[in-house]
Amino acid sequence: MGRRRVACATLGCKVNQYDSEQMLTLFRRAGYEVVDFDQPADVYIINTCTVTGRGAAKSRQLIRSAIRRAPFSVVAVTGCYTQTNPDEVAAIPGVNLIVGHRDRGRIVELCEEAMRRPEPIRAVNDVWLAREFDDIPLDSFSQGTRAVVKIQDGCNVFCTFCIIPYARGRPRSRDPESVYEEVERLAEKGYREVVLTGIHLGSYGQDAKGRFTLEEVVERVAAIPGIDRVRLSSLEPRHVSDRLLELMASNPKVCQHLHLSLQSGSETVLRRMKRRYTAAEYRARVERIRSLIPDVGLTTDVIVGFPGETEAEHRESLAFVREMGFSRIHVFPFSPRPGTPAAAMPDPVPRAVKEARTREMIALGEELQQAFHRRFLGQTLEVLAEEEAATDDGWLEGYTDNYIRVRLPGGDELKGTLIPVRLTGLTQDGMVGEMAGLPVGSRRLAGAVR
Repeated sequence: MGRRRVACATLGCKVNQYDSEQMLTLFRRAGYEVVDFDQPADVYIINTCTVTGRGAAKSRQLIRSAIRRAPFSVVAVTGCYTQTNPDEVAAIPGVNLIVGHRDRGRIVELCEEAMRRPEPIRAVNDVWLAREFDDIPLDSFSQGTRAVVKIQDGCNVFCTFCIIPYARGRPRSRDPESVYEEVERLAEKGYREVVLTGIHLGSYGQDAKGRFTLEEVVERVAAIPGIDRVRLSSLEPRHVSDRLLELMASNPKVCQHLHLSLQSGSETVLRRMKRRYTAAEYRARVERIRSLIPDVGLTTDVIVGFPGETEAEHRESLAFVREMGFSRIHVFPFSPRPGTPAAAMPDPVPRAVKEARTREMIALGEELQQAFHRRFLGQTLEVLAEEEAATDDGWLEGYTDNYIRVRLPGGDELKGTLIPVRLTGLTQDGMVGEMAGLPVGSRRLAGAVR
């Protein structure tokens, strides 16, 4: 009898990607072979998302697809949709196991129990009772050059539109020594870039009563041999300290890219959302960021069609986004999540209006992205070659440290290397370039835009 096989499909954010890698690590340690989700397996894991209605619908679609394809395999469902809507998951015939966030560490044991039991198993406990970071250190990551490292979980901000605090529980920070040990292992295996991520990354260390800070961890991770880049996932403007900006400006390994959460450029909409900043405060922080790091890549999220959003508020948001000059925008039409205050708010925006406003915001985002990329035409920047381009043989794709996607000619031998690239043209969502020298280590280029 051969080794048992496990496959995993992940929806949603970088934290979910990390959680999937944690579970697959546990299966590897138990002797399982990890295979692609479209291959035959004894266990199929669907790590779900519920941040939008679309995410929940995709989760249900994947669950049903796995059940149809492999009716005699264990179908295990976990993630945020499972945590917030376990009854909906349980109502899908063929689901063998429903696992909440607090029981992910038992996933192998629970799947093997499900192999022996005809009735479904439910292991979903109150995530708000969790007090400690669920630390299951990784040995590897699915991508060959960039690894996500989760250092924080949970959120207690309770924005009116957001289901995540109910799905993830209170903020919990990972012990820094565990972070360093994991990054050292990843570096030894050849990972060149790490992305430090969390549900509410800016609150990292706040539950530790000052014993450690995000800035300290960034600096220590950047000093680990073999790591050429440290990138941060989403932050709120109030969490972007001057110390963090000084690190980004002075340390060549800390990526000059910030995903700075916005959600709306309208002051009144931000108040209804119960965001913990005003548009004026956001503007002031961006001005400070650009004064220290002129070529920073600023990406963001924007919600369109929040309940009660008037045409004037939408125009205010558009104008603010244009003023900020973001390098990339993720646009989400408002999706009511049951159990959140916004789901019960009056004056919902009609669907046709919401769709039209979404198209308008997306078009603005594409315009701003092209304008940002155009600034770097003819310049030479370092690109971390990550993977083969999807469209062309003999081409690679990677990112600059300020998060410009670049296509360049090259073969497998260049994957995982930092390459000086002269940026020569624009594509729909990035740039193209040509090698301007031999692959280099972590040094800055003399001709780079800094």
